[in-house]
Amino acid sequence: MYTPMAISGLTIDPLTNSPIVILKEIDGEKTLPIWIGLLEATAIASELEGIKFSRPMTHDLLKNIMEMIDVEVIKIEVCDLRNNTYYALIHFRHGDNEMSIDARPSDALALSLRVNAPIFVSDEVIRNSSRIDLKAEPQDKSEKGKKWQEILESLNPEDFGKYKM
Repeated sequence: MYTPMAISGLTIDPLTNSPIVILKEIDGEKTLPIWIGLLEATAIASELEGIKFSRPMTHDLLKNIMEMIDVEVIKIEVCDLRNNTYYALIHFRHGDNEMSIDARPSDALALSLRVNAPIFVSDEVIRNSSRIDLKAEPQDKSEKGKKWQEILESLNPEDFGKYKM
């Protein structure tokens, strides 16, 4: 079963300073926090706040392309949670054909805001989300993985403000 949800807002995890998108059940009290990246949070926040950029962002570009080729987003599903990672599907319709594609939930949610597609979350994901291990170790423990972890952990939101869009 799937529960209809909507984006309730964005917040910051006080322990990791990571953005969190909060989904809330449309006709109920269930909520689902999903940790996302800073750039993805920007894509969601800008649409929630009605901020328009002079050039199309990636999700706006995708929306524009889909409109040009007459593809409709039917719905977004947050369908799985494995190893502290959420998974989503974007369901499309083109003519009489329906198809779906794997996506990061943050990208699926950013797109759903732009095309007004409904969001559904698997009841199993909602149940399992209460068991997320917030102290999980990185999967890539190689030297290269450790280097990237250090770089990402040392970034501040201000670091992204240096670049023009």
